[in-house]
Amino acid sequence: MRFLFVFFGIVSVAFSVPLAVFAQADNSEVGFEYQAETTETDSQLDLDSYERFDEIVAPEDLPPNEYMRGVITEIIDEGVREPYAGYREQYQLLRIRITSGVDQDEVVTVEYSGIETIDTIQHFSTGDRLVVVRIPSIDGGFNYFVGDTYRLNVLLVIFGFFVLCVLWLTRLKGVGSLLGLVFSIAVLAAYIVPRIAAGSNPIITTIIGSGIIILVSLYLAHGFNHRTTLSLVSTSLTLVVSLGLAWVFVHAANLMGLGSEEAFYLQSNQFSSINLQGLLLAGILIGTLGVLDDITTAQTAVVGELRYANPELTKKELYKRALVVGKEHIASLVNTLVLAYAGASLPLFLLFSQTTVHIPLWFTLNTEFVAEEVIRTLVGSLSLVLAVPISSYIAAHFISQRDAEAAHVHGGHGHHH
Repeated sequence: MRFLFVFFGIVSVAFSVPLAVFAQADNSEVGFEYQAETTETDSQLDLDSYERFDEIVAPEDLPPNEYMRGVITEIIDEGVREPYAGYREQYQLLRIRITSGVDQDEVVTVEYSGIETIDTIQHFSTGDRLVVVRIPSIDGGFNYFVGDTYRLNVLLVIFGFFVLCVLWLTRLKGVGSLLGLVFSIAVLAAYIVPRIAAGSNPIITTIIGSGIIILVSLYLAHGFNHRTTLSLVSTSLTLVVSLGLAWVFVHAANLMGLGSEEAFYLQSNQFSSINLQGLLLAGILIGTLGVLDDITTAQTAVVGELRYANPELTKKELYKRALVVGKEHIASLVNTLVLAYAGASLPLFLLFSQTTVHIPLWFTLNTEFVAEEVIRTLVGSLSLVLAVPISSYIAAHFISQRDAEAAHVHGGHGHHH
């Protein structure tokens, strides 16, 4: 919502300046006659206003915003006021010392406020670290705003704790997993996102990027061996089936990829040419990839352990016994996936609980946003279900006793949760 206010504010300024110039040009004769009848003081005021007008910077010529870190050194004032009838506004007047960026070591005074019923503010204290945004104005000056709380340092500590836990439990295998995680993020940031932003087909780009992620991250996490290769084949086949299911479901439900606020932003700026339906399918594919390698590597490991424990089992028996474990895995993972989506959308559920008082439930469920999330969840869940028989069948037919023994010689191919 704040983005829309800023956007329309800039647009209004962009149109008001040229209109003012046009109006001044059209009324130049009237203005000249009026000035002839004014006093010297009035003429001087008009001259000053023209000089100030000449100093106004066109919106397109304004420098970009600057983003800096800062720390609150003093709470100058705070309280509640009523700027409009019926609206109470909380505010804080902050003195902030800039700690980074072009204005480092400068001290600025910033007012932070929000209407209680619309935008309840977070109350800051002395010593809190903030993100400060310096926005240039058309008169050549700058305005400072509180962008957000600075929390990257906390996120780095949490990530470090996560890394330590992974390494403590998994040792060297955890190093490979972390390298695979870094590589996956790198592919997303350096290939998939830039290519889609440049106008490439989202589905083709994501298929290529997903293939690269699977190929590298699986071998980094699980080692270069026959089991990992079978897991790679199982994941790839299941991913192809998932893409087909997603394509059918999205087209059957007539989803256009317009069910989120982010889609609106994409359509209103330089990314308006992106195929949002293709972007929806690409997002489903990436989300499915994130859970597929878990179950394919687990099922392949199960078959390998069964083969090692009882070399006399036939391929059919291996497949049946692996399915027993796989069914338990499915039951837990499907529930986990649904709860993960529900948890991410909890504010939306609260909103629905209020809107359904006056709006029928079927209308809410029929909206594109809800339909997108339902299909996203169902495609992911179906992919998990299908991955169990696919990976179990491939592993049962292609893992030999030698592969099972080799896995134990090299420390096994365990599966961790």
